[in-house]
Amino acid sequence: MKNKPIIIIAGDPLSVFIEIFLKSINQRKFKNHIIIICCKKNLEYQIKKLNYKNKINPIDLKQLKSIKLKKNEINLINLNLKTTNSKKLQAKFNSEYIKKSFDIAFKLIRDGYSNKIVNGPINKKVFLKKKYLGITEYIASNFNTKKFGMLIYNENLSVSPLTTHLPIKLVSQNINKSKLQDNILIIDNFFRKYLKKKPKIGVTGLNPHCESILKFNEDEKIISKSIIFLQSRYIDVSGPYPADTIFLKNNRKNFDVILGMYHDQVLGPIKTLFEYDAINITMGLPFMRVTPDHGPNYSMYLKNKSSPLSLIKALEFLDKQ
Repeated sequence: MKNKPIIIIAGDPLSVFIEIFLKSINQRKFKNHIIIICCKKNLEYQIKKLNYKNKINPIDLKQLKSIKLKKNEINLINLNLKTTNSKKLQAKFNSEYIKKSFDIAFKLIRDGYSNKIVNGPINKKVFLKKKYLGITEYIASNFNTKKFGMLIYNENLSVSPLTTHLPIKLVSQNINKSKLQDNILIIDNFFRKYLKKKPKIGVTGLNPHCESILKFNEDEKIISKSIIFLQSRYIDVSGPYPADTIFLKNNRKNFDVILGMYHDQVLGPIKTLFEYDAINITMGLPFMRVTPDHGPNYSMYLKNKSSPLSLIKALEFLDKQ
């Protein structure tokens, strides 16, 4: 993976991403070349408003292989962004803009020019229109990847939700032995391949205290049996553990990864512990996809108060791969 450029999709044009991108490249030096896909006018506008002095190195896709990338300038693939006073029409323009950004990045991946993508925050409700649970699923679908997982990574402790942006009432219906075992194996493989370590994986239960008044208890019938099976395959996994105590200091120190049954069960605790010092990694793709672990935050647009830490961590992580 080393030495190939990192492709950045800036995402929502009215998010805080351009701000944190400018802060990141001005505060740190990264080993890999970086190419950002966004609207040049929007980038220039924010550079001026945020009082930066960065120069732009325009990239012509037709001459990409012969163009020299620069580390002291912003390597930019320009995508013009249509604007209008109509909110409904602007949402449509933004969605088209984001889709074109992904299309360009995906082509660069398929052509072998890059194998690393970072995407900025995106309004999933507007862009995905309920066709996918999240951007993770959208990207996996574009590469026909059936087995994948979300990892919120911090070098001290990471978490992975078995189900992602799924309504709570549907969670129990989407938990089964095959899905759980696949997710654990994806985590184990990712850590061995990219982090060169055998991870210690702790698994939460679904129900409070891993108990249920119902005849069918998922913690006993699905989670526990899946863990026992994988232990027989020499995977370092244990559980199920009650979700309300596994993140206590003396408990979480026993694990590299905590796998939860649903999104907020593990993302709430990890964000409380590390705030912006974590990154979102999609495991199982044929390339590395990492994103900052936060949303668009429209209310902070151009206020120059947003933390670049998560993006810095994402770029530093990719530098090591």
